[in-house]
Amino acid sequence: MKKTNFDLYLEEQLKDREFARRFEQAGEAWDVALQIAALREKAGLSQKELARKLKTSQQNISRLESPSYAGHSLSMLRRVADVLGASVRVTIEPRTAPAARAVIAESSGRYRASRPSS
Repeated sequence: MKKTNFDLYLEEQLKDREFARRFEQAGEAWDVALQIAALREKAGLSQKELARKLKTSQQNISRLESPSYAGHSLSMLRRVADVLGASVRVTIEPRTAPAARAVIAESSGRYRASRPSS
């Protein structure tokens, strides 16, 4: 498959360690957001209904499901998981090249969305 201009640009940007670190962190937040939304939808709940069950606001659920939000607390994730019949698993791994982590992230996790490969 031919690389797009964006693919080439991203490839160049990822050579910068700081950019690569921020890009990876954004991907992790995106994964969490997608997993929460997928579990909520699978449970047949709206954001408002989930909020009621958690005794929080719909806006807070919207924030948790936002790919740009990186303030997820472990306690809130556990509360959400409990209501949705899931569990939270945190993995701390040695750092590897960003491309290697992306492959690992895509192959694990039942509710994880795949990101296009370059």
